[in-house]
Formats: sequence, structure tokens, C-alpha cells
Amino acid sequence: MSLTGIPLFATAIALTAIAVVLPLAVWSKVRGPVVARLVVRGLMLVFAQVTAVALVFVTLNRDMNFYASWGDLLGTGDYVQAANDLGPDGTGGKKVEAAPKVLQEWHPVDGLGGRVKKTELDGKISGVKGDVMVWLPPQYDDPAYKDKKFPVVELIPGIPGTGKSWFQGLKAHEVLEPLMKSGKVAPFILVSPRAMLLGNADTGCANITGKVNADSWFSVDVRKMVLDNFRASEEPRTWGVAGYSAGAYCAAKLAIAHPDRYSAAVSLSGYNDPGQEPSSLVAQDPELRRTHNLKAVLQAAPTPPAVSLWMSGAEHDGYLSGTDLAAIAKSPTVVHAEKVVGGHNLDSWSKQLPQTFGWLSTVVKLP
Repeated sequence: MSLTGIPLFATAIALTAIAVVLPLAVWSKVRGPVVARLVVRGLMLVFAQVTAVALVFVTLNRDMNFYASWGDLLGTGDYVQAANDLGPDGTGGKKVEAAPKVLQEWHPVDGLGGRVKKTELDGKISGVKGDVMVWLPPQYDDPAYKDKKFPVVELIPGIPGTGKSWFQGLKAHEVLEPLMKSGKVAPFILVSPRAMLLGNADTGCANITGKVNADSWFSVDVRKMVLDNFRASEEPRTWGVAGYSAGAYCAAKLAIAHPDRYSAAVSLSGYNDPGQEPSSLVAQDPELRRTHNLKAVLQAAPTPPAVSLWMSGAEHDGYLSGTDLAAIAKSPTVVHAEKVVGGHNLDSWSKQLPQTFGWLSTVVKLP
């Protein structure tokens, strides 16, 4: 039974209804010794509480898509087939651009209409096999644009979260489509890959030999898939990346570490220190935690990366991380820190999309 499907939802509703009706119907009819009656009535109350909590969880999860499967929820999901040492550039010495094109099969996504498509990507470089969702801008199928290539923004969810979170939770496509039609936002191809690759752990978008090559999954395999299947340019100036919460940290890190693949990043309620995410794999090792701090990543770059970063959030929920990074950034790196009023939640991040994607439209260039 699917974690987000109608059968489970209907079952949760039915069990909750039974849990409410049952005590009303049999409370005074319970027979036996006093202790036995207390136990039976106590179990009915517990059953009512459990079903109520389960119904709330199932309802929220269907709406926000924090967990896409039972494996995600229970922490047993493993999408890593191999985690070889891929070297500093994350390609393992392979010429990715010379590899044969692989055309994916695409399927509609339940609850999101026909414009959001989903595929299962077998990452040949990263050793990750997982789902990727793509939404094409309204101009993509317009005959006037049939020979045009489009800019791309990768969307990285937080933990927990799935690729669907950006579309069902933040409603990114619903917010941005009218802005793209009016010309206020560039016609970006939106790509949201799976981020939960090892149970409920946060990979920090890092390559950790023997565990996971999350960096290469996002910045190499997913990127190649887009180039193979859609009218997109490989020029880094036409690529951006955005994320919220743990995904915000990932977005900023990918842009700083790979200016040859991205030109800009949006960080919504992010952080610099990966240790701020309790489930972070990177934070388990003190040295990895130090070297993967965004300030250390920026300072370790051979030359200041030609990337622009938007880092927004409440004072202690993204904004100060942005000002800290801006204080050490050197041209051509640009860091914009924006203080916002709002909580650490999907509604707050969704409300920031018009402004942040308007900004992206000025720094990520059309092919």
C-alpha cells in the first residue's frame, strides 16, 4: 500500500472513525473485573490517539510529500549502487560529455497534472539510481521557441523531503508559470532529483567514498540527463540551483564547488555548518564537517568562483549565514543576504519564489 496513495488515506480515515465510534458504542458495555475493564477502555483510548495521529501524518505527508515511500519513512531506502572514489571533480576521470546519450522514459506524477514528469535515472557516474522530476516552462512547446534552448534550475528539497516536495509542497510550478508567461521570470526548466539516498540520512550533497556520491548525482548525472533529454545548454551561465533547509546548504555548496557547472544558487533558510543538520553524514566526521563548511569550501577554491548566491531567511535561520559568507567573499563571487519574516516552513519558502526566481532571472543567462 503506497504511503501517499488513496487506499492508505482511506484506511486511516476509516480507522479513525471506528476509533471514535467504538468507545461511544461499547464503553458502558465492557464486562469483567475492574482491572480488565480499565485495560480495555484504556486500549480504546490509545487506539483513538494512535489513529488520530496517523491520520494527521498521512494527510500532511500526502500534501507536503515529506516521504515518498515506506523505505523513506522507515529509513530503509537505499538508492546507492556504488560509491567509488571519483576524485576531486566527481567524474572518476570519465569524459561525461563524450558518453552516449541516454533518452529517458517519462511518466506523469499523481496529483500534479501532466506538465510534471518523472523518470528513474540510473546514474552511471555517481552509482545512484533514483527518481527525478522535471517541469518544462510554458514556452518550451511554443512553436516560436522550437529551436531555442532553455536555462535550468535544479531544485533540492530538505530532509525529509522528496523531489515532489518542490511541486506539491512549495507549488513552484504553480507560482512561477504565470510569472514566466508574463516575462517577469525566465522560462526555466525545473529539475528536482531525489535527495534522500540513504534512508533518512542527509548526504550534504557530498561525495563520501564507500557511502554515497551525492555531489556527482546532482552535478554530473542529473545534469547530463537534462542535456540528453531536453533543449538545454551545457554552459554553466545557463544553470542555477535552489534549495530549502538542508537542500539550501546543498544548493550553495554545489554552486561554490562547481562554477564550471552552475552560475548561481538560491539558499532558503540554509546554513554554512553541515553540523546544523542532525542527520548529516558529513558532520559525523570532524574533518569532513570542517572542510564542508561553506566558508571553508569558498576559501579553499583555487580562485574565487564566478557564482552568485542568494541566501535568505530569518536572522538565525539563513540570514546570518549569508552575511558571514558575504564577509569573506571576493569578486567575482557575489553573496546577497536577505532577511525575511517567516518561519522554517514550506509556506514561507513558497512565498519567496517570485523574488528569488526574479533574481535568478538576472544572473542565470538564457542560452
